[in-house]
Amino acid sequence: MANVVVVGAQWGDEGKGKIVDWLSDRADVVVRFQGGHNAGHTLVVDGVTYKLSLLPSGVVRQSKLSIIGNGVVVDPHALASEIERLRGQGVSITPDNLKVADNATLILSLHRELDALREGSNEGTRIGTTKRGIGPAYEDKVGRRAIRLRDLANLPTLRPKIERLLSHHNALRRGFDLPEFTIDAIYDELASAAPKVLPYVDATWEILDERRRAGARILFEGAQGALLDVDHGTYPFVTSSNTVAGQAATGSGVGPKTIGYVLGIAKAYTTRVGEGPFPTELTDEIGKRLGERGHEFGTVTGRPRRCGWLDAVALRQTARTSGIDGIALTKLDVLDGLDEVKVCVGYTLDGETINRLPASQGAQARIEPIYETVEGWSDTTAGARSWADLPAQAIKFVRRVEELIDCPIALVSTSPERADTILVADPFED
Repeated sequence: MANVVVVGAQWGDEGKGKIVDWLSDRADVVVRFQGGHNAGHTLVVDGVTYKLSLLPSGVVRQSKLSIIGNGVVVDPHALASEIERLRGQGVSITPDNLKVADNATLILSLHRELDALREGSNEGTRIGTTKRGIGPAYEDKVGRRAIRLRDLANLPTLRPKIERLLSHHNALRRGFDLPEFTIDAIYDELASAAPKVLPYVDATWEILDERRRAGARILFEGAQGALLDVDHGTYPFVTSSNTVAGQAATGSGVGPKTIGYVLGIAKAYTTRVGEGPFPTELTDEIGKRLGERGHEFGTVTGRPRRCGWLDAVALRQTARTSGIDGIALTKLDVLDGLDEVKVCVGYTLDGETINRLPASQGAQARIEPIYETVEGWSDTTAGARSWADLPAQAIKFVRRVEELIDCPIALVSTSPERADTILVADPFED
């Protein structure tokens, strides 16, 4: 029986919500291990839609323990707001079924302001962030000046920590010719958040170790996708955390042997939100069709996603950097009705053929895709729950993707509904 890590295998928005929900129904503990409220999952359970940003997918199931790990940066007011919103949908969230790591870093208003200032200051330096303060909070974490959740339990000790934090941020604000933050203002912000979040705070690494030793099934869920990893993604157009599967251990406080099976989620095509290279992007009618049929708008931001053909080169690369054991291929039904479907099988860079996504920003901007064309299918795949329900050409497409990415397809998703899934290999039993 394996503990399972779920990671996005593209640039995020791969349809992880449905797969994570399907798996969380069979898990005992669900852990979010990186990112902030800049990402999210959309779950459809018994016809009810839940939009989650910080909360793990397990919260919609009363019997599960949900954990926000230390690798997550937490906006305490956003967390409190999300808890209340889910309660308004009838979801019971209490300190018994939700735990937040006491050593998680906090996102404050000064982080949000700095994020927005940087993103809006110069056209040439935009990364495409959500302006929610995630990047600046991670900067303070590695700069060893962050305020952490456990600090809220001892308010008298906050002022020296705030002073150290502001010695950095107020210098930046002077550079923007903006008024400086006062210690009192940040203290009041933190003090007002404390009673809202402290009931959920705990030493989550210890809880996970106890549950692991007791034989509990643990599901680790990531946000965004591996191509947005700060080390392995399309840098600098990436997020501020590690999104690959290895971060599940670091961001949760467990050893790497705790991870059993790594499930990567990938669409049957490719999308991206924000700035940065996208070799297979389509700006024509087919790209528009993919966006419309796939309802490609961000869960958190509502921004339209850029759409393109499946990039097997980048997908194969992320399968290796995350140690992916199997791929859940989602949104196969979006390709229904196309006369032909293309898959990127290589790149040309300055006249030479390459078979990996280069690390250089300049090289990433210059690569051109090499396509292989696969015959399309006219019959629908929507709602298919077995191979027998799929058109023959759709099956050929899936099998060809397996060959190109050198990784097996473990599941195929054919609609947003949880039951519309073809199971090839069970991650929890592999």
